[in-house]
Amino acid sequence: MYKLIAIDIDDTLITDDKQITPGTADAIRRAVDRGVHVTLATGRMFASAQAIAKQLQLNVPIITYQGSLIKTALDEQVIYERHVPQEIAAALFDYCDQHDLHIQAYHNDQLFAKKINQKLLDYCANSDVPYTIEPDLKRLSSLPQTKLIIIDDPEVLDELKPKFEARFGDRVHITKSKPNFLEFIHPEGTKGHALKVLAEQLGCPLESVIAIGDSWNDREMLEAAGLGIAMGNAVPALKELADYITLSNNDEGVKHAIEKFVLI
Repeated sequence: MYKLIAIDIDDTLITDDKQITPGTADAIRRAVDRGVHVTLATGRMFASAQAIAKQLQLNVPIITYQGSLIKTALDEQVIYERHVPQEIAAALFDYCDQHDLHIQAYHNDQLFAKKINQKLLDYCANSDVPYTIEPDLKRLSSLPQTKLIIIDDPEVLDELKPKFEARFGDRVHITKSKPNFLEFIHPEGTKGHALKVLAEQLGCPLESVIAIGDSWNDREMLEAAGLGIAMGNAVPALKELADYITLSNNDEGVKHAIEKFVLI
């Protein structure tokens, strides 16, 4: 019945120690062998997600930057792309500069930051990506930004989010991929939008699509898919709207879901 599976990476596909278990990799391989399309749907940069796709030998378009970029894993053909509106990027650069907030910009699959700090170093170590320092980030606002992200304490971001939502309205989509990551993307750059585009291109009705995730930024794709699966370690709000709750990322929740709904 199911022809396409979209899987989030962090805290979903990979364990807390950043590994894909052999059992999970084997379940994905068996699903692919049955003719099922398996893709990644992540907030990560393309380069970071591409390395994981290659590890799993997935020769498919992958959803990256929260859904702002769909690009084929091997020949790097762009299928779908959206950018943060230029005036909003400029406003965010100004705001973060005035309030000494750490913001990261993403242009042409490169990560830019104003200065080196522990937030930047931890992020790049976790995603295994390089960075470029640009002291004047506002200079980048004239260039297409795939997404912007502010990294700070969760309580700080929880206060900022409604302020930015009131200021920018529906001109930008604001979400949290982790408690300390506040991300800004084009309104049509969500995982839900991207999943619909990819499903149509692959000829898969949304009823035949499975989406698996753990965080609130996965909401749109779980709602778009015929079967939305939340991880056992997912945030409570995502579990409430999910069609099924699988095991945690440390207990091979992805493997369990694939075996239950696909390898039957």
